[in-house]
Amino acid sequence: MSYHVCMSKLPLGPADVAPCPEKRQHLRFDKVFPVRVESMLFGELPGIARNVSAGGIFIEMRDPLPLGAHVRVSFCNPEETAEIVALGEVKNHYFVNYVQAGATRSVTGMAVRFESFENESRQILEDCLNRFRVLN
Repeated sequence: MSYHVCMSKLPLGPADVAPCPEKRQHLRFDKVFPVRVESMLFGELPGIARNVSAGGIFIEMRDPLPLGAHVRVSFCNPEETAEIVALGEVKNHYFVNYVQAGATRSVTGMAVRFESFENESRQILEDCLNRFRVLN
């Protein structure tokens, strides 16, 4: 079982930080690939997936869509032999600062929780994730 740090009160000291079970229900894989995000209110937008699981995806976007926005996310499987299309909801926004090759960089994006899939997309995604699990 994996753990992360749970912080529940202030002020924080060593005694105030306790491990708690990981809340994620699905194993995530860090893969970078292009995605298309569609919304009735905001149109069609390009994005870059940073990680994906059977339950959702983190999409890098300059201007993330509002929390609660319903979206259609589509992308190709790694072999580019099938398209995966999922319907979901924007659940979180992220702004990440990091250092790469000595330079400070940042990424903005949104987490989308998958609510349903079109056609055989759920099975195609699960097959891809199972292959990644074996390879990693």
